[in-house]
Amino acid sequence: MKLNVDREADALYLRLDDSEIVESEEVSPGVVLDYNEAKEVVGVELLHLSKRSSDLNLSALEFETF
Repeated sequence: MKLNVDREADALYLRLDDSEIVESEEVSPGVVLDYNEAKEVVGVELLHLSKRSSDLNLSALEFETF
């Protein structure tokens, strides 16, 4: 799993695996899902990241495992 934050594009991308992306769909304004050949979600992109939270601090990402 890989997480990429692109400050210039104001986007966050979460890649779940390395399978080939064959289709993408914007499921909500600024939320794009990438699918592989088996129609499984393999990537999630959030656009306009700075507009989604007024106190967003990209330098301090937190990860939680339950």
